[in-house]
Parts: sequence; C-alpha cells; structure tokens
Amino acid sequence: MNNDWEARVTTTWATFDDYGHSDQAVALYREALARGLDGYKRRRAKIQLSSSLRNIGQAEEGVKLLTPELDGPSDELDDAVRACLAPSLGRDREGLSLVLGAPAPHLPRYQRSMANYARALVEPED
Repeated sequence: MNNDWEARVTTTWATFDDYGHSDQAVALYREALARGLDGYKRRRAKIQLSSSLRNIGQAEEGVKLLTPELDGPSDELDDAVRACLAPSLGRDREGLSLVLGAPAPHLPRYQRSMANYARALVEPED
C-alpha cells in the first residue's frame, strides 16, 4: 500500500457521515419495498429502512416495521434484525435482551445460559 492510498482512505472515512442521508434513504427504501421486494432482499430493506427511520427520529415506526421480522422465517439476518431493534426500542431491558440473546446460538459454550439470561430480562417475575 502506498501513502497516497492510505491518505485517501483516511479522508474518505473522515467524511463518511457527510454521505449518510437517512432522510433521503427512507423514501428510496419505501419505494423498493412498494415495488415488491421479497425474501432476503425485502428483509434487508426493512432493516435498513428501520435504521434510517431511527436516524431521523422516527424510531417507533421502525420498531413497528421490524418487530414482525422476529417471528418470520429465520436466516442469517436474524442478528441484524435484533441489533437494529435494540437501540430503537427505548426500552432498555428489552433492547438488552435482544442484544444478549442474538449471539447465544453462535457461542461455543454457554448458549443455554445466555439465552436464559436474555429471556429473564423480559419475562415477568413470579
């Protein structure tokens, strides 16, 4: 790698947020969904739309859009759904439960324990 390339990469990352126009992205994601995306592409668009809605102060709408995905068919986007929902909920225990439970199936050990910890955060106490 040369120094010029490194400098350009550093400059690009420093200005990255200048290109993240969530307000403009919302309309594009809505249009894509309205045109009939399905399956994996539809789920990705919902995740991205939900994230953009949160960024422009409409988190609750994003939560309503994405929450049904928790009960939908499982795929490699399950963790992304949970990770996107967690900061949008405004309900700390439920958000923490989603984030704690997401990696549980992937852990080499303590899978059941992590899943139980996550569930205990949101289940009513006896």
